[in-house]
Amino acid sequence: MMFPYMTLNNNTEVVHSELQTDGRVKVYIETPDEKDGFHHAVCWLPDYKWEDINGYVDSELDRYKKFVVKNAHLIMEFATEGLLV
Repeated sequence: MMFPYMTLNNNTEVVHSELQTDGRVKVYIETPDEKDGFHHAVCWLPDYKWEDINGYVDSELDRYKKFVVKNAHLIMEFATEGLLV
């Protein structure tokens, strides 16, 4: 199950999973795009492993990587406690 975390000013949605049995949390980022439909990427916390990246240019992905780093402590807390933001 995925839980909403935040909608950014460019309509990018950031959602996260509950805490997995292996101690990881999946963070999914998705941005609507008129040409391509959606761009998306997955980051696994707490090891910050990125995968399934589609449509983002390097500068966009760098922005989202910084966002995840700054918000990881909250996302992990919410995933652990099952809180919805």
